[in-house]
Amino acid sequence: MADHQRVLMLRLAGPLQSWGDQSRFNRRETRPEPTKSGILGLLAAAQGRRREDPPGELLDLALGVRVDQAGTLLRDYHTVSDYRGRPLPQAAVSAKGVQKPTSPAKYTHVTQRYYLQDAVFVVGISGPPALVDTLTAALRRPAFPLALGRRSCPPTQPLILGTHDGGLNEALGEQPWQAGHAARREFQRRHGRPPRIDLPATVETPDGDDVINDVPLSFSLRDRRFTSRRVAHSWVSAPTGFSDPGAPTDASHDPFALLGW
Repeated sequence: MADHQRVLMLRLAGPLQSWGDQSRFNRRETRPEPTKSGILGLLAAAQGRRREDPPGELLDLALGVRVDQAGTLLRDYHTVSDYRGRPLPQAAVSAKGVQKPTSPAKYTHVTQRYYLQDAVFVVGISGPPALVDTLTAALRRPAFPLALGRRSCPPTQPLILGTHDGGLNEALGEQPWQAGHAARREFQRRHGRPPRIDLPATVETPDGDDVINDVPLSFSLRDRRFTSRRVAHSWVSAPTGFSDPGAPTDASHDPFALLGW
């Protein structure tokens, strides 16, 4: 990669997110923060790449994730059956490529899917300026719908926070805190209005002390393959965005003021 890098800053927030890496079949788990496979999948969708297309130059991008609001874990319990009353198929297929029925016959599948609810992440995507600018334009006018790990999890706006010329750690430290209003009110009640807040971050780096197996070599449903990357876990100090750190935390509120009463 070129020495000069540009960082695309994204805000990933929505009612639900799900960042699975290799979970399949009846139990679909989520990691506590976005995976590289999920982020590259979002970028590939914006560009109009199909599942069978190789990730290409997207694999050269470095990823940094800051947890602005961790959210909570949600378990969604499903039962699946055939409305015609037929036995459900199994994963194995016949010589003609047709799924075999379950034996003994099984009429109901139980599936469990896990989501993060009310989570907010700031993600930095570092790469060559030309590629980052191309991805930024694609995200503004995506070819396919964007999702936070799973199709049922659309992102809320704003998605794009801007770009930064420099390193991932610096970019994550300069971006103001993106937590929701309720989380900010609770923080203010407990801690007042400090100018900065320490937030956990995971940054991709060749000398990282942890290994994550979430780099997608193929998005194809018939040939899902991953490799690993090294990351470093740390804390970054970010601006809270409070307009006046010295202001009192229990300012009075008059609900009738707008009515002139």
